[in-house]
Amino acid sequence: MPITTADVLAYLQRSADVIQENKVYLTELDSAIGDADHGINMDRGFQSILKKVTAVEGKDAGTILKTAGMALVTSVGGAGGPLYGTAFMQAGTAVGSKYELSAEDILLALEAALKGVMMRGKSHAGQKTMIDAIEPAIKAMREALSDGAGTQQALDQAATAAEQGMKDTIPMLAQRGRASYLGERSIGHQDPGATSSYLLIRTMAEMARLEE
Repeated sequence: MPITTADVLAYLQRSADVIQENKVYLTELDSAIGDADHGINMDRGFQSILKKVTAVEGKDAGTILKTAGMALVTSVGGAGGPLYGTAFMQAGTAVGSKYELSAEDILLALEAALKGVMMRGKSHAGQKTMIDAIEPAIKAMREALSDGAGTQQALDQAATAAEQGMKDTIPMLAQRGRASYLGERSIGHQDPGATSSYLLIRTMAEMARLEE
């Protein structure tokens, strides 16, 4: 079953709910190695998305995702806004003017989002960032689809890989962002950006399950 633009809007709504539900948790994670505002900023950003996308209901998936990205860039402070905003805008560019998305389209959108984040943040896997959750999720989804998995199964595997990637940031030394200033004191803490990325990928899988 293809993913419609209504599904994309529903995903953004559910993601906003999930971020709000985890706002305190994300901020607590960020208080250990960052500016103690990741949850607050992400919540503000996703609430802004909900306001902005009402103007593009009925538009193609690319327009909706790019609108969401612009809302994040203009409303979220620190590095989170530009990085997540770039991710959504690049995902929107990847799916273009489509009104229905396949599992392969979702994979392409995630790959484009990751590439945008890597270029914007000048970072790569292993540096204790959101990339450490997104990259393994993409790899798992790609492998699942190549093995003939359906959308829901592929996204479930992506979410599982993202969760492990998130947990794998705990022993890492932070090399990017505010956390990098702490040096070895950043070791032993879960990265908040990887955590919010996992939550967004997990929400994709949960939404796909509801569609089946």
